[in-house]
Amino acid sequence: MYVLLLSAHLMLAAEINAQQAIQTADPTCIQVDVKRKPADAEWRSYKTRTLDTVRGFEPNSKVIGLDKYGGRTDRKTESTGFFYPRQIDGRWWLVDPEGHLFIHMAISSVNTGRTDTTKKVFLDRFGSEENWANFSTDLLDQYGFNGSGGWSQVDVLRKAKHPPVYTVSLSFMQDFARGKRLAWSGTGHHQYPNEVWPVFHPDFERFCNAYARKMIGAKDDPYCIGYFSDNELQMNVDMLDRTLRLDLTAYPGMKHNFDEAKRWLSERKGKPAGLEDVNDQDRVDFIGHMFDRYFSLTTGAIRKYDPNHLCLGPRLHSDTIGVPIVFRTAGKYVDVLSINYYYRWDPDPEEMAMWTRETGKPFLITEWYAKAEDSGLENASGAGWLVKTQADRAKFYHNFTLGLMESRNCVGWHWFKYQDNNPNDLTTDPSNRNSNKGVVTYDYRPYTTLLDGMKHLNDHVYSLTDYFDSK
Repeated sequence: MYVLLLSAHLMLAAEINAQQAIQTADPTCIQVDVKRKPADAEWRSYKTRTLDTVRGFEPNSKVIGLDKYGGRTDRKTESTGFFYPRQIDGRWWLVDPEGHLFIHMAISSVNTGRTDTTKKVFLDRFGSEENWANFSTDLLDQYGFNGSGGWSQVDVLRKAKHPPVYTVSLSFMQDFARGKRLAWSGTGHHQYPNEVWPVFHPDFERFCNAYARKMIGAKDDPYCIGYFSDNELQMNVDMLDRTLRLDLTAYPGMKHNFDEAKRWLSERKGKPAGLEDVNDQDRVDFIGHMFDRYFSLTTGAIRKYDPNHLCLGPRLHSDTIGVPIVFRTAGKYVDVLSINYYYRWDPDPEEMAMWTRETGKPFLITEWYAKAEDSGLENASGAGWLVKTQADRAKFYHNFTLGLMESRNCVGWHWFKYQDNNPNDLTTDPSNRNSNKGVVTYDYRPYTTLLDGMKHLNDHVYSLTDYFDSK
């Protein structure tokens, strides 16, 4: 059903089958044992590349200087005083405020993580947010990261001795819908009636302008890359069907979506039309219609109050990342696409090529991770892979980022996340309760084996891009 759309579930099955088929001896790879969940019956051995297995690359052959943002000082183009994307000789880059070519190597959710259960640990360890910020930004700098990703405590981090390049997380649709009682907390992202977001509500445009005016405060800060408009905005292949099936008795505020779907479909068919008239092409095009309104309003509001920084989109995820119409529509409005990229041991070259082909823009990977058994945590929550050790987590970091660099369209990645889940904190989202996602434990102890492995890759990212471009 709905043959015009790609299914992420089928793509995941194909990925797993392909991985199983290629586990043959390969001198450019090592093997890592991987599970999806702790309850899985057995470990599967996945081929994995690391920096040291890249044939012909000499890690210490070239030392590249860095400016204060983390951009490479040996390659320069036009400077605007702010970050912007640019394609040079077939590769996409971010250009930093000094005009140097830049890749954003970041950690997501760099925040204090303080809860009632960790407050004493935090105070005993740091004494103040200022001390925590210096510890955290020094940690990023020491291990080759040049910034923080979404959900970070930017106001505190910016006052540290080594302020990071950062992104800002906004929540246009989530906050609007919650205010209308048309959204509620789910696992990893918000839920909406019948999984349809109220983008056609007449109050949404006014809300976007008021929200942007209130929330945007980085207009003149050169360390800011740009804004995420939401987190993991849902998409289903049957958005049109779901809209026409909305229960308006339970959710009268969704009437505007229902009415717009009826109007749009009837105009398209040249007659009064309903659910029985819907075909696959209608479904595809209505997804584009919904996203067009969303992007036009949110991007328009951001640019009205901050013309200097980039619009990064709503951190697309799951089924959404395989649907060309979403990217084609996004490309009309955003500067860089943000992707929360799970269920892939290797980034898929065809998917990544499609994202840039349809948008004409580069992308950031804004969530991905692996968690390890040796952390002692249950690791039952979250979408990341399960491996055995911190060293294996570092190997996954190498494997994934090497694939991103080879794509020539990726301008950065944000590992999810700074701090492990605290298993004693039951107030958090169910996807963030008991897993080893962090580069530090929930009581702020660094995973040095993981971080040393990450640094080994991070220190050579610019020379690796040159190596891949020379092949």
